[in-house]
Amino acid sequence: MKMKWALLLLFNLCSLLVYANITPQKLTCEYLKNPDVVDVIHPRLSWINIADEGERGQFQTAWQIRVASTKEGLNNPDLWDSGKINSEASYRVSYQGKTLISRQDCWWQVRVWDKNGEVSDWSEAAYWRMGLLQREDWKAKWIGAPWQGEEALPKPSNPNGKPEKMPPPAPLLRKTFSVQKEIKKAVVYTTGLGYFELYLNGEKVGDDVLIPNQTNYAKRPNLINENIPLEDNFKEYKVMYLAYDVKDYLENGENAIGSILGNGFYNPAKYWAGAYGTPRFLGQLHITYTDGSEAVIVSDESWIAAKSPILMDMVYYGEHYDAREEKTGWSTAGYNDVNWEKVALRKAPEGKLVAHTAHTDKVMESLEPVSIKKTGKGSYLVDFGVEISGWLRFNNVEAPAGHKVEFVYKSNIYSGDNSYIFKGGKPESYAARFNWFVFKEVEIKNWPGKLKPEQIRAEAVNTYIEESATFETSNKLLNGLNKIWRRSQLDNMHGGIASDCPHRERSPYTGDGQVTCITVMHNYNARNFYHKWVQDMLGAQNVTTGYVPNGAPWQPGCGGGVAWGAAINIIPWEYYLHYGSVDMLQDNYEGMKEYIRYMQTWVDEAGIMYSQGTGKNGKPLRWVNLGEWCTPGEQQVPDDMVHTFYFWRCADFTSQTATIMGNEMEAEYYRSLADKAKSAFHNKFYDEVKGTYGANGGNIFALKMGVPQERYDQVIASLKADLKAADGHLDTGIFGTQFFFEVLTENGLHQEAYEAISKTDYPSFGYWLADGATTSREHWNEDGSHNHPMFGAGIVWMYRKLAGMEIDPENPGYKNIRFKPQPVNEITFAKYENETSFGKAGIYWKTEKEAFVMDVTVPVGSTATVYVPIKNKSDVLENGKSPDTDENISYIKSEVDYQVYSVKSGNYHFQSK
Repeated sequence: MKMKWALLLLFNLCSLLVYANITPQKLTCEYLKNPDVVDVIHPRLSWINIADEGERGQFQTAWQIRVASTKEGLNNPDLWDSGKINSEASYRVSYQGKTLISRQDCWWQVRVWDKNGEVSDWSEAAYWRMGLLQREDWKAKWIGAPWQGEEALPKPSNPNGKPEKMPPPAPLLRKTFSVQKEIKKAVVYTTGLGYFELYLNGEKVGDDVLIPNQTNYAKRPNLINENIPLEDNFKEYKVMYLAYDVKDYLENGENAIGSILGNGFYNPAKYWAGAYGTPRFLGQLHITYTDGSEAVIVSDESWIAAKSPILMDMVYYGEHYDAREEKTGWSTAGYNDVNWEKVALRKAPEGKLVAHTAHTDKVMESLEPVSIKKTGKGSYLVDFGVEISGWLRFNNVEAPAGHKVEFVYKSNIYSGDNSYIFKGGKPESYAARFNWFVFKEVEIKNWPGKLKPEQIRAEAVNTYIEESATFETSNKLLNGLNKIWRRSQLDNMHGGIASDCPHRERSPYTGDGQVTCITVMHNYNARNFYHKWVQDMLGAQNVTTGYVPNGAPWQPGCGGGVAWGAAINIIPWEYYLHYGSVDMLQDNYEGMKEYIRYMQTWVDEAGIMYSQGTGKNGKPLRWVNLGEWCTPGEQQVPDDMVHTFYFWRCADFTSQTATIMGNEMEAEYYRSLADKAKSAFHNKFYDEVKGTYGANGGNIFALKMGVPQERYDQVIASLKADLKAADGHLDTGIFGTQFFFEVLTENGLHQEAYEAISKTDYPSFGYWLADGATTSREHWNEDGSHNHPMFGAGIVWMYRKLAGMEIDPENPGYKNIRFKPQPVNEITFAKYENETSFGKAGIYWKTEKEAFVMDVTVPVGSTATVYVPIKNKSDVLENGKSPDTDENISYIKSEVDYQVYSVKSGNYHFQSK
């Protein structure tokens, strides 16, 4: 009987415990999961709340964060306990605890209160580590190979040339040290320029490749003498360092630490790239023992060096490896290094050492051969089905000593040579280290014996970025277009920047970056990626003039114009709209204003901007004054039209940013600049007689700005005429294409937009697909690079208009979502979903015989405005019932062919007859 009453009491007590119907998950610090190194004094913390299944209308009302120096200490946190904070904020919440110190370990958790005031369990513990915060924390010295001096290799005198002399073999660096106590913690802070790999006791540390990320490492005085002359007067120079927990790599007794150095972009010897110097390394290993003592192993004069089997590595020219030169066990303590040389001390780059709080490059995918064709004795053509940037890896292959195999990477543009010479005696494996190649097919020459599929793989390499979205329709062409653009975008992401093409230039063009950023944000979690790259753009700004160059970090071959530097205004604004990060605007507002100041130097009294920057001869240089780029055919919109459009666009975004910053006086100033530019645009470029701003994007730019009402009908008629003249095709370059399809839809030409994006003959996306493209291209025809993501800017139409999911600019970061599907007869279903700052949001619609069905997902903390495509409100059902019966659904209005509702978070199933 006592047991019965005890169980009944326990049941009653448990029934009184009410837990929140939301759970905080996916914790990040500075946009990273458990970052190894952070040097932000008040790191920003984020989480996503997940509702219980079937929950609607949920949102967070409060949060509590606790931070401790050990995971075990979270129950009694020694760094910060925020207490209960009444707030809906779950994104970029600033740490406000004790002052953090260098090398501080930080463990954290969060719990939240839901709409009913009920509290959740504590989340799983997450982590970040502070870096070396003070300059004096660095005791290590920069070191390099004694057989090289400081100076970089001279570059060839023409774009297709190669250096007269290639660099010596990549250096191996090493040092031994002793561990005689029990280790509590061991962390190494390290970097190498241009690229490096770190080893401890015979093992490579971490799975990063092609590190560190690319930055403006140091001063390059000769920049002013390049073909695109630019004063080396940037705001910031920096070198990124990484941190690794290496406790498990260490052993009691003798240990060895080592590094291999590659040339990378520090010593590129390429016509359009600016060099800094020869390879160099910096490392500082902190070992903390259980007795509280500490040892610090640093790179200095005590290290020794030898030449590696990497005979040549050059980021534009390839890599050659001779396994006969391997020094087996070179990074182990027992290795005999008696013949090694003392390292040389190297000059420290001017760049400030900053924490690598950014994703690195990694091997992201391993592809098996699709086909292998024997083309001759020892020669094979291997097809991997899709063009990637990366390298070929072979495994467990035997050949006699001295046998040389060559790999010829097939793309429409050269991306480097690659060869391997066997050591002999046992199975060998190999992949390149310090260069990537671009290929769908690889020609293998002089292969030993029969090539077996299991012996080779293609490894795709790019800066780590999470795919966050799904897009699919009943139209295979649209699905294929999305697929090839994604591949091209990934192929062009290396070192924390996005390039124009991954083979020829490999340069971080800001124009390509700004025009595609919205498409990237609609497909990937690009928060960390752009956070880093926009810092590079701001850092490359001229401190005197405010000019932002055509590439950042700057490479002196980056041609461009006004729309390129405009990235400093456009990307932060779009980032804010799509991710809700106010600090992105705060960090870049001054840079936005400074670029406007630079642009104004080219604005005439009428308000027209026409950049005429000069070259070395003092005359206007085309490659700093470009307007539109890569229109089909020869006709092109005037440069000053494009310049003025982007001056308006930048001034408009800067005005809106000033409002968010709370500075209405400055907001009004930039608004007046935008209004004057808009007025000047309409005054100069409108042809009163023909009623047009011109083809090739003229009418598109004008409609994007907003044309005067009295001209609207003529401009729409002119736009229709442009379409007819182009047989329904687009006729735009990279900037016009960004707006082309959406402008059509927004102006009553939705069917025409669909038909244009679905074309299969020149010029069109489908023309590429019909030609077998697996990546998007630089030109609408076969010219130029066949791996260029820039035209992908226009395909956001597929997500925002056709599928119908858009941000609400008044409630950024998808705080409120606008679901407005815009079907066409040729499409029977469309699906788009993306991981927003609040969680997964998405729409799926399909047409049935006598109904339209639409599912929408609204994450916790968000709301949505839902447009159901039906004329009569009485014909709308949600989950088989009238929407009026659910308190989470509110009717707003009837709009042309739509019934409009406001819904709270949750999953909804709308049907319309």
